[in-house]
Amino acid sequence: MRKKVKILQVPKHEKIVESLKLPKDSLLGASIVTVTGNSEVFIENYKGMIEYTDENILLQGKTCRIEIKGQRLTIEYYTNEDMKITGRINSVSYL
Repeated sequence: MRKKVKILQVPKHEKIVESLKLPKDSLLGASIVTVTGNSEVFIENYKGMIEYTDENILLQGKTCRIEIKGQRLTIEYYTNEDMKITGRINSVSYL
């Protein structure tokens, strides 16, 4: 029995950005997540906050949701463009 293989096509605008070697974050609005050890997460280019507890932070990015799980999570600061989360980081997931 043959398995069907689904081929994912890259959108045209993404191909253009890649071919011109331009930064995806600024042109496509992609979120940038920087994790430092297991105690800090910096997030850039997020759209909004969906949930905030000391064990779970859920953010809306342009193309997906970003979930940070851990203990004693605190948002140190946030602006319309970026935020810093501290605490004991157990996982960062893209939903």
